[in-house]
Amino acid sequence: MANSETPISFSRQGRDIATPVIVDLMARALANPKLLSLAAGFTDNEVLPRELVGRFAAELTQAGLADEPLQYGQNQGRQRLRELSCAAIENHPGEQQNVFDSAAMFVTNGSQQALYLAVQALCDPGDIVLVEEPSYFVCLEMLKGLGLRPVGIPCDETGGILADGLAERLRELDAAGERSKVKAIYLVSYFCNPSSRCLSADEKRAVAKVLLEGGYQIPVIEDAAYRDLYFDAPHLAPSIISMPEFDSFPKLYLGTYTKPFATGLKIGYGYCTHSEWREKILCIKGHQDFGSAHFTQAIIERVLESGLYAGHLARIQKHYGRKAHILDSALAEGGLREAGWKWTAPKGGLILWLRAPQGMDLRMESEFCQGCIDQGVLYVPGDLCFPDGKPWNCARLSSGALPEAKLREAAGRFVTQALLR
Repeated sequence: MANSETPISFSRQGRDIATPVIVDLMARALANPKLLSLAAGFTDNEVLPRELVGRFAAELTQAGLADEPLQYGQNQGRQRLRELSCAAIENHPGEQQNVFDSAAMFVTNGSQQALYLAVQALCDPGDIVLVEEPSYFVCLEMLKGLGLRPVGIPCDETGGILADGLAERLRELDAAGERSKVKAIYLVSYFCNPSSRCLSADEKRAVAKVLLEGGYQIPVIEDAAYRDLYFDAPHLAPSIISMPEFDSFPKLYLGTYTKPFATGLKIGYGYCTHSEWREKILCIKGHQDFGSAHFTQAIIERVLESGLYAGHLARIQKHYGRKAHILDSALAEGGLREAGWKWTAPKGGLILWLRAPQGMDLRMESEFCQGCIDQGVLYVPGDLCFPDGKPWNCARLSSGALPEAKLREAAGRFVTQALLR
């Protein structure tokens, strides 16, 4: 006898919520071993820090430790990890020294949680968050899931922010009577997901200038999840925290140890310069989990304290640089450029951003996408990275997860389908 469920009256968010695309893509990749995924931004099992995690996990499970890592920790995160994370930010080029305060730092379940908490603290349904075109599609889905409206900042074909376009967009919002709804701007500024480019210091200055001139002194969220994943050299532009042009703005800088260290540990952080905003974020986090996993925080803290993190980064930077080159070369050698496809070889991160010839449709429901799945390869349709779902001729490919031979094979399958069109 079939069970019948009693109807439930869901909230607006519960009624409107749908399975995130990234969850669907990850499930497909994990469920079908014959499907080679260039979609979800997994890291490579080959370079997971097994020895480091094993060594410090063993140390941290010894009895009698003063700060018991298998017990609950602080809602804001471990004090020493916050101090070390401040030092890690300061270690990047152009950052101010001895000004980052651990009191402004909080630890989260990956930087995605920090982003969610920050937006939840700021926005009501119907509010607006300014985002780049293209932007991180998981963020766009999150905003829409909260009932918010991401509004695109015009960018050039490479993803570079157009200051005049931003100014015009603000004037359009003013004319529509929507100024009060604009609650934040979200920038992915280091080896951007999906464009793989970095924002220059001049671009950031221009953004600050346009916002101030337009009277939009709104919170600025800078996502630096890929900052440590450069291949040859770090990007030289400082974060918004160290730029005087942003001194008058509430600021939140997002960092993580998931992508550059171990995704399974799920530890990220936020550095928030605005005390009241930070307190609201921590209050919401307290309601959710009253503190991210204490044990995984302690592992990362030990790795940083030991001085071994830099060596780990040097290893994976070289590894991911080689893999990006393999994917880039396989696409080029397969004849994609001659077929009218465009992309720029990345200098960091895990992503290649492709533009197909005008008129091609690469959306999830397109014949091209289904053809790729039939060929045994999965990608992220680029329309998901734009607030209004256009253009349709872009694709996001990830070079991170697949072994090198499988990466070449996946590229070959993608090229085969592309050249059929």
